[in-house]
Amino acid sequence: MVHAGTGDSGTGRPTAHLPVGALLRISLFWLGLTAIDGAVGSAVQSRLKFDQLADPGTEGASLALIGILSFGFSVLIQPTVGAISDYTTSRWGRRKPYIVAGSLFDALFLIGIATSNSLLALAAFVTLLSFSTNVARGPFQGYVPDLVPSPQVGFASALVGLMQVVGNVVGFGLAAFANQQENVGLALLAVAVVEVVTMISVVVRVPNGPPARPRNGRSWASIAAETWGTDILREKSYLWLLASRLLVLMGGAAFVNFIVFYLVDSHGLDQKETGGAQLMILAAVAIVSLLAIVPSARLSDRVGRKPVIYVASALGGLAVLIIAAAPNLPVATVGAALFGASQGTFLAVDWALMTDIIPKAASGRYMGLSNVATASSTTIAVTIGGPLIDILNRSLGVGMGPRLELLLAFGYFVAGALLLRPVVEPAREAVVPMAKAAG
Repeated sequence: MVHAGTGDSGTGRPTAHLPVGALLRISLFWLGLTAIDGAVGSAVQSRLKFDQLADPGTEGASLALIGILSFGFSVLIQPTVGAISDYTTSRWGRRKPYIVAGSLFDALFLIGIATSNSLLALAAFVTLLSFSTNVARGPFQGYVPDLVPSPQVGFASALVGLMQVVGNVVGFGLAAFANQQENVGLALLAVAVVEVVTMISVVVRVPNGPPARPRNGRSWASIAAETWGTDILREKSYLWLLASRLLVLMGGAAFVNFIVFYLVDSHGLDQKETGGAQLMILAAVAIVSLLAIVPSARLSDRVGRKPVIYVASALGGLAVLIIAAAPNLPVATVGAALFGASQGTFLAVDWALMTDIIPKAASGRYMGLSNVATASSTTIAVTIGGPLIDILNRSLGVGMGPRLELLLAFGYFVAGALLLRPVVEPAREAVVPMAKAAG
């Protein structure tokens, strides 16, 4: 096991470089978490559309309702538990108890989603999953600030992005395969196994990190309340970056969370054909995302994080316009490839910028709050887009709803880029070549 280095008194960040294997293990749990996101999002759409858990013509509104019900847990639980973990003392360190508990309950609730036989039951289990997965996510996000020295942040961020892309590939791929088999429960059971396996790897092999912050006699309730303290309003760049992240991720969510509706309504596919088309689009997104991650992280070390995020936003906006207007699946796949370039670049570099600017001693709190934007992006995009698709399908004809909804995605990417402008990117130390830093 690799032990964390001592902190730099100026930045609060460790100074000892970590080998590549350690950096991979730190980011590995993201594979399990994002596999759940991809599989559940697609599975819920399929259950509403193909298992008739929602009345025809109301699938979009039903999806929005489920998103709203789970939204509160996404916003409240993740940053609060992340902040509590900053002060937690245990033989497993301050992060791991929450990662274990959240993962085990995730597996239980995924089985519930797979076996639900009504819209109410489906919504209940998705909401419970939102609770448990955010118990694990908040503390886990503190590991990069806990363990990674400044010269390796770009590389570590690239690995986080890589694991998120691979996780999305696994989740969406399993969901597409399950659609081909006309049994989405297969995908949910599979991602439950993936998450538990990646959780075990992290818990067993990743260092515990620095000691907990002293409680000084404070109650857990007061520590939880501290998460939402107004002191965060002094972190102006952090707040602007949260807003930018929210909008850019909404652009992606407005495409990803309606992909089944898009393929069925706009291209007239049945369930098996939808599964095949999902695999084709997934391949395009995945390949280009993976190719983009490391070069974009390396480029951000040289030219800065913000310029690279601007490029990611521009690529995302162009991608959703192409997909919206695509007359056939090959053209939509070209748009999906551009979307992959956008997502791979953004996931690698935005994480690094967030890690650069947060106060390191309270990394669980700040990284947990940062993922409020991640969780909110899906909920807001679905809440707006779902009913809009139903309305446009009824008024303009089935198939127009998903296409016109993608115009919202374009607007989100543009707004996200504009909100990035006030962010003050901190001066970085002289960049150590990534291969040397990783070694």
